[in-house]
Amino acid sequence: MSSDTQQQPVAPPHPVVTVDLAVEGMTCASCVARVEKRLNQVPGATATVNLALESAHVELTVPDDAGPGPAADDDLLAAVRRAGYEARVTARRGDAATPGAPVAVLGAPADAGSSRPGTGATPSDDASPIPVPRHGDADDDADLTAPTPDRGADLRRRLRVAAVLTVPVLLLSMVPALQVDGWQWVVAALALPVATWAAWPFHRAAARAARHGASTMDTLVSIGIVAATAWSLWALVLGGSGRIGVTMEPTLWPRAGAHAAMAVPELYFEVAAVVTTFLLAGRYAEHRSRRRAGDALRALLDLGAKDATLLTTDASGRRTERQVPVGDLAVGDLFVVRPGEKVATDGVVVEGRSAVDASLVTGEPVPVDVAPGSPVTGATLSTSGHLVVRATRVGEATMLAQIGRLVSAAQTGKAQVQRLADRISAVFVPVVLVLALGTLVAWLATGSGAQPAFTAAVAVLIIACPCALGLATPTALLVGTGRGAQLGVLIKGPEVLEGTRRVDTVVLDKTGTVTEGRMEVVDVVAARGTTRDEVLRLAGAVEGLSEHPIARAIAAAAAVRAIAAEAVAHASPDGPALAATTGADSVAAGADGVSAGADGVAIGSDQVLDFRTDAGSGVSGVVRTAHAGLGLGTRVLVGRPGWLEGQGVVTSPDLREAFRAAEAQGGTAVVAAWNGSARGVVVLRDPVKATSAQAVAELRALGLRPVLLTGDNAGAAHRAADAVGIAPDDVVAQVLPADKVAVVQRLQAGGARVAMVGDGVNDAAALAAADLGLAMGTGTDVAIEAADLTLVRGDLRSAGQAIRLSRATLRIIRQNLFWAFAYNVAALPLAALGLLNPMIAGAAMAASSVIVVGNSLRLRRFA
Repeated sequence: MSSDTQQQPVAPPHPVVTVDLAVEGMTCASCVARVEKRLNQVPGATATVNLALESAHVELTVPDDAGPGPAADDDLLAAVRRAGYEARVTARRGDAATPGAPVAVLGAPADAGSSRPGTGATPSDDASPIPVPRHGDADDDADLTAPTPDRGADLRRRLRVAAVLTVPVLLLSMVPALQVDGWQWVVAALALPVATWAAWPFHRAAARAARHGASTMDTLVSIGIVAATAWSLWALVLGGSGRIGVTMEPTLWPRAGAHAAMAVPELYFEVAAVVTTFLLAGRYAEHRSRRRAGDALRALLDLGAKDATLLTTDASGRRTERQVPVGDLAVGDLFVVRPGEKVATDGVVVEGRSAVDASLVTGEPVPVDVAPGSPVTGATLSTSGHLVVRATRVGEATMLAQIGRLVSAAQTGKAQVQRLADRISAVFVPVVLVLALGTLVAWLATGSGAQPAFTAAVAVLIIACPCALGLATPTALLVGTGRGAQLGVLIKGPEVLEGTRRVDTVVLDKTGTVTEGRMEVVDVVAARGTTRDEVLRLAGAVEGLSEHPIARAIAAAAAVRAIAAEAVAHASPDGPALAATTGADSVAAGADGVSAGADGVAIGSDQVLDFRTDAGSGVSGVVRTAHAGLGLGTRVLVGRPGWLEGQGVVTSPDLREAFRAAEAQGGTAVVAAWNGSARGVVVLRDPVKATSAQAVAELRALGLRPVLLTGDNAGAAHRAADAVGIAPDDVVAQVLPADKVAVVQRLQAGGARVAMVGDGVNDAAALAAADLGLAMGTGTDVAIEAADLTLVRGDLRSAGQAIRLSRATLRIIRQNLFWAFAYNVAALPLAALGLLNPMIAGAAMAASSVIVVGNSLRLRRFA
């Protein structure tokens, strides 16, 4: 085969270019579909649009040939404009990124991922950015996730004006006794601002949909308001209804025959005003329920360090320190982390030792001991030692930024749950419009006058005006979420309710969810000839001077035991109060009646001198009885067996076996030694919450399969699972933050509808990826904001209660939608036949809304 006839290899695609857009003006799922359709028509573009965040994430690819590069920002913006909306670029990443494109980077300026000249580091091109809107000083009701920050304030302003003007309009129109001379002109003056300015969001949305051949709930609302207002203006100015002295009385049946011919046409200003006010109230309530959809990303911003102590070395070898913003750090830079400070960015320890509290990122309570060569993660906390760290990843490449991208991607990738009311209106609105037009034509064709024909057509539009449909979801949601708040359950929005109905599997994070999330002494093993009380007392005395969380747990346990023993020994009335005190301050003060020396130390208490700490290994100190003379102290060492051996301590086989058994079962153990030999082993665990077993049983009763997920070791995971009644096959241990998302996705790929319960930053992405996310309120803000439901009390039993409440709220919403829709279906034929006065139609519409609200209020009795 000749070379010119051989199949040419397919050119590999360029690396993906990602573009994030903020899209303005979307109000329903049909808006999302139109924007996605237009963006996907751009060559090489794959778009996902998020209604809650009012954003679009676009991936662009092109063949590696001589053709044009990826689509420019202007192409994407033009596509959004063709869909009828406005957009702006918030971030662009990739090889062909447009120079100068605005970029939002997690916790850093746009160039945070770059390196200073000479460092040899480059930004990570494969990392997609996290668009975090920055709106400056916004109103408390501002939708901080939307391109227009004053959305909530604008809705609230329109609602207030509409409500104030609608009350007198409704009273004057519906109560003949109040209809003084010229009342109709007063009503017109009050109603016109409501029907125009206050209702402008509906008119604008309807016009936008009409330009693209679509219809939404806003279409019917707008047409109903315009029709009622236009007819009323005609009747007022040209139809004789504006004569002074004319009054109108609501009637059940429209006037007919000769009487109708002599009657002046009706005014329907109150219908336009009531529809506008009720629908604005529903829209504002809905806005309030989802306005903080992007808080998870902003919460991530607050976790990272804002400043770093940069360490530089001059030509003479002298080191100097200076404070710089974290965004100024580059790969290879050295920075200092002092005790109590956050690690500025991901790196490797060069000098020093410390215990690093990584619970904000890993969710695990046990601090990680680090030494030269150990990796550290940005936003973790150094609890003790002084560290010098070399930066290995900065800006978008850090683990914190990667977790943020996981949350953002999971939120964007969720299936957009189309509101039930919008699904109904997709068919209902066109049918109503055709029916109204057909009614008008039919009446005119039968020889009826213009007034009865138009009256019947307006009645069709008014009776179909979907006030009850619009209120069905927000009123039930408001009552349900209010009752939930009383019960310690926070529900974010109507999409959550759909999720609770479908889920069949619940994934439980272990630490802080099933367990307490803190270390606690659970056992003390003493060598022969030594008591357990003595081991705990001396170990607690030395550990009392350390800031390490394990040390604090041992000191607290020793304090409780010492106080209880003192209370029993003295048998004083204050004994119970003393036994209930757990702080170390109580130990220092001693029991009632025990005096202190001039140095403030209680006479006879354990006093520690010559305290020393070896970060990551152990502590030591001379323990003596305070004010009991000299030369009576004992040097006590507490740490791991390897470190103790280096200090010349001999550990017996029994204690070695006890240490290994504790660690094999998922516990954390330390050895206490004095007089040259190990005297005991102190075992600590993260204890299972007392209510977790009952909570798991309740979840099973709801038809859910519990799965335990943790980054802890297998021994600790299976021990916790056994305590709460989770099957060994449903335990997944030793998983990294990204792996938690993979576990959720694997269950989903197997056909499961997954609910996730967690509390840590490492759980945030899995909470967002799950079909239903439940965050423990005692956890981090990131997890809480990424979840769909928040359990304020931190009690796992709230998970079952939250699911029951959500399902009950969804049931009420479905009932509301059914009755609102049934009301329209039943009343439309009456209106089309001319048997329903539009004014009465307006009253019936208001009554339907009252019924919907009353049905929603039943949720207040949810137990």
